[in-house]
Amino acid sequence: MQANESSNDEPDAGSSCSSGSSLASLIDRVSEADDLLQDAHIAMTRALAEAGRSALRQAARSAARPRGMGSDMEMRSIAAEVAGVRRTHDRRAQGEIDHALTIVDDYPAAFEAWQHRRITRDHVDMVVRMGCGLDDDIRPEYERQAISICERDIASRVRESLRNLAARLGSESFTERHRTAAAKRSVWVTHGADGMSELGANLPTVIATGIHDRLTAMAHSVKDARSAAGAPSTDDAAASSTGVQEADVTAGDVAQPDVRTMDQLRADILADLLLGGAPIVDPTYGSDATGPLGAIRAQVQVTLTSETMSGADDAPAELLGAALIDADTARELAGRAKIWNRLFVDPITRTPVEVDTYRPPAAMSRLLKARDQHCRFPGCRRAAIRCELDHTIDYARGGHTHIFNLAHLCQRHHSMKQFTRWEVRQVGGGVLEWASPLGRVYREDVPVPSVCFVPDIGSPPPPPALAARTGAPPDGAPPF
Repeated sequence: MQANESSNDEPDAGSSCSSGSSLASLIDRVSEADDLLQDAHIAMTRALAEAGRSALRQAARSAARPRGMGSDMEMRSIAAEVAGVRRTHDRRAQGEIDHALTIVDDYPAAFEAWQHRRITRDHVDMVVRMGCGLDDDIRPEYERQAISICERDIASRVRESLRNLAARLGSESFTERHRTAAAKRSVWVTHGADGMSELGANLPTVIATGIHDRLTAMAHSVKDARSAAGAPSTDDAAASSTGVQEADVTAGDVAQPDVRTMDQLRADILADLLLGGAPIVDPTYGSDATGPLGAIRAQVQVTLTSETMSGADDAPAELLGAALIDADTARELAGRAKIWNRLFVDPITRTPVEVDTYRPPAAMSRLLKARDQHCRFPGCRRAAIRCELDHTIDYARGGHTHIFNLAHLCQRHHSMKQFTRWEVRQVGGGVLEWASPLGRVYREDVPVPSVCFVPDIGSPPPPPALAARTGAPPDGAPPF
């Protein structure tokens, strides 16, 4: 009996062997999948690079280049084609094409090392990123040493070594490199969840540090001021202890201390300064005149239902081109706005629908902004307030200024429609169909509306004569 119990406590040799075999098989599968992934990435890099070369060849054959844009229009067109196939954004596709061209043409040794599995794709990306700005005659030596560095460690650990290598081999001084880097300063926004977004900036170190220091100093000042206001003076404290002024002191007379954290205060102060302050680069800064930059105010396009507006529900509103915002913020924006454009669309007449002039009236523009919400090129989310109204059939070629011949396009896609072989047509109800130079068709439906008007079920349909006179959408066309 004891022998049996002892044997139960010992690991089963067969079971252990089987478990080890299963794990080995699993690791082999991971390795095989990684090889396939590497092969796919290499093939994609080659294909994207060839797409970029094709754009350059088309540009070289083009006799007329619009507005000095060089090969940019051809690159935009091919990037849009690639994006359509991959179901991604064309700007991202163009960046991937540029990166692939850089790898294949400027770093052939690193590309070859990647193909032979001496380094990984992440290594190649790091080599390219750290070698940005090096002269053509220095790049081969940098590439040779960079590959040797990458072969010794994983990609995340070679960044500083590659940075130092590029700095040592580079012909530019640190001051010159900083000047080049400063020319690439930028600001961007990344939308997140729960109505929050991240605002990022690439700035010279001294400027970024100075901004953070000033925000911190302002935050301390706000906190100290609130604390001082919330504490009663010595005389008031003495009077209160004797009961002299107790009847006159109410809860509203004493300022409450600021309970925001330093991070929250810095964020709030940054928002106040950027949204309400006049920048120092304003041409009239320091004078009594109202500067043109100081007069500019932030503009956002928000769509919310009447129920949310009235407080009947707390459904989130949509910040067009971005994400959802909470109902309280939407109502506050609506209540504080100096100009609040309320759009009422008659469900029967749907006027205005057409005018004889080139430019649509304000009411029609508001109607189209509410319908389109963003740029109508597939995948583009630039808000309609930042786009241009385009006649799908050119006005000069007989196209009418009609809601079913108008659509919002951002400047990038508007110019691409005009100067490349991309074509677009409206198929009814504001739905657009784009045809690429290769003949692929992409459908851009009307965005799902945030506000819907539903006719009374008991109401009779409009007479045909009225529908014809008011230009109602064709049968089967979806409402917007």
